[in-house]
Amino acid sequence: MKFLKYHALGNDYLVLDSGNNDLPVISLTAEQVRKICNRNFGLGADGILVGSKDDSRKYFNLQIFNPDGSTAEKSGNGLRIFARFLWDQKQVDESQFNIMTSGGLVTANVEDSGSNVSVEMGKVSFQSDKIPVAGKIREVLNETII
Repeated sequence: MKFLKYHALGNDYLVLDSGNNDLPVISLTAEQVRKICNRNFGLGADGILVGSKDDSRKYFNLQIFNPDGSTAEKSGNGLRIFARFLWDQKQVDESQFNIMTSGGLVTANVEDSGSNVSVEMGKVSFQSDKIPVAGKIREVLNETII
C-alpha cells in the first residue's frame, strides 16, 4: 500500500495513492487502520481516506476512517484533503466536482491552482435523533457531560 500524507488546518490524513489514473478499491480492517494511524508505531495520522471512482463517473466515492478504526460520515478537512489529492493526481478536469460519502453527496471547489479548496458540507444539525446519542429527542447543545 502506498499513502500520501496531507495536512489541512491542523489535521493530517493519509490518502491511499494508486500511483495511476485509476483510484483503488480496497478494504481496510479496523485493526489495520489503528496500526497505520498510530503515531508511535505506525505512520501516524488523524485518519485514512480511501477513494474510488463511481461507475457512472459523475462523482468519487470516499470512505473516511478515524484513527480508532471506525468510519466517519464526513470530515471537512478530510474532504478538503481528498479534493486536493484528486486535483494533484489529475483525477478531475473541472474545478468543481462531487464526492459521495456515507453522509451524502458533497461538492468540492478547487481554486487558485489548488491552493484554495472548499467543500459544501450541508446544514449542521444538533437534533439528538441525527446524532448517535442516547436519550429523548431534543436539541443537543450545551449539554453537561458527566
